[in-house]
Amino acid sequence: MKLTAKGRYAVMAVSDIAAQGRDAPVTLSDISARQNISVTYLEQIFAQLRRAGLVASTRGPGGGYALSGPAETISLDRVIAAVNEDIRAHGCTPELKQSCTGQNAKCLTHNLWGALESHIGDFLAGVTVADVLADRFNPGMEAAE
Repeated sequence: MKLTAKGRYAVMAVSDIAAQGRDAPVTLSDISARQNISVTYLEQIFAQLRRAGLVASTRGPGGGYALSGPAETISLDRVIAAVNEDIRAHGCTPELKQSCTGQNAKCLTHNLWGALESHIGDFLAGVTVADVLADRFNPGMEAAE
């Protein structure tokens, strides 16, 4: 199971905006430079974030993007869902008529993966952009450099 770059970048970009404060809109080129994400990719992400109501855009000189509300009210599950990310641990999908094994029966571990997806969803729903900025997460190891 892996969260794709799109979901990770959306969280990074929204967190970047929050880190800059609420004084002025943030440009995609500034986010791009700080987070090392291409402007073209950010444009795609921000179109989706804007449609979901998570960010607001300002045009013209001094324009850019701002969060639509306080960082404390924006949960990560909303950010990830806005860019159509689906964090799945299952090997099957409801859209397919086949199950995890490619047959008609569920695999032995089907319910385990479903429980994991539920825990991940609950975790992301309980984490806000403000939590990310406050660095409230320490998995017990340093990031690889």
